[in-house]
Amino acid sequence: MRKIAWVTDSTSTLDPLFAEQNHVYIVPLRIVFGEECYRETEDISSELFYEKLDGASRASSSQPPIGEFIELYESLKDQYDEIITIHCSTALSGTLHTSMQAAEIAGVTVTAIDSRAGAYPLREMILQGLEWQKQGHTAAEIKLHIEQMIDNMSFYLIPASLQHLHRSGRVSGTQLILSQLLKIHLLLRFEEGKVVVNEKIRTFKRAKQRMLDVLKVDMGKVKHVCIMHANNQEEAVTIKQQIADLLPRLKTEIMPFIPVVGIHAGAGTIGLCWIRSETV
Repeated sequence: MRKIAWVTDSTSTLDPLFAEQNHVYIVPLRIVFGEECYRETEDISSELFYEKLDGASRASSSQPPIGEFIELYESLKDQYDEIITIHCSTALSGTLHTSMQAAEIAGVTVTAIDSRAGAYPLREMILQGLEWQKQGHTAAEIKLHIEQMIDNMSFYLIPASLQHLHRSGRVSGTQLILSQLLKIHLLLRFEEGKVVVNEKIRTFKRAKQRMLDVLKVDMGKVKHVCIMHANNQEEAVTIKQQIADLLPRLKTEIMPFIPVVGIHAGAGTIGLCWIRSETV
């Protein structure tokens, strides 16, 4: 079996100890509050992050510096037969491109994968990829398998604050004003790596029900669904119970969003993600 290294970023939400034991190298994104810069998941806890976000006049995120990737690839190139680099969506971050550029500078050949997402689906892609690796698949073969997972992924979001999405350029000023006047909630989805508006709905309750209705359509092809939240555990638990009532055989998991999502969508944001399978 060929020895494969995995390079990813902090949006993968992988446990650091698990990553270390499985040759997965995590390069953290940056969280910026004014002049203060933190490495996501390393320098700042979720609790402290949301405390700071609540009182911050300006908050943003940035991709890791290229030098950090170059240093990593230099250390990996003589240890492994192949390297897979898989990162958050290229439509939302330049992290994958920076990683690939760093690999070229370091003189390393990598198999690059755009997850077209982040969080739970990115984690699942890596976990499944490690299983395929154990079965003896090459990096190129693993990439093909993961791309099939991407095609079968559904990822929906109900953002708590359009103000944060407006600041990050993902919602126009007109959309922001209309949503505030009409008290509209947006149901967003990932499409080709971009976050797009799926529907505009008058109440949060209806938006949440619509998200569950979409899940119900796929129920025959889904084994596992992840409920994600940005500092909103109470609502995540409520949705978990609603899914249990609606689809009692479906395995569910609650996962806190990484801080980057909190910056762009706001504390309180709720998400639902699943990956369809033909072998359910």
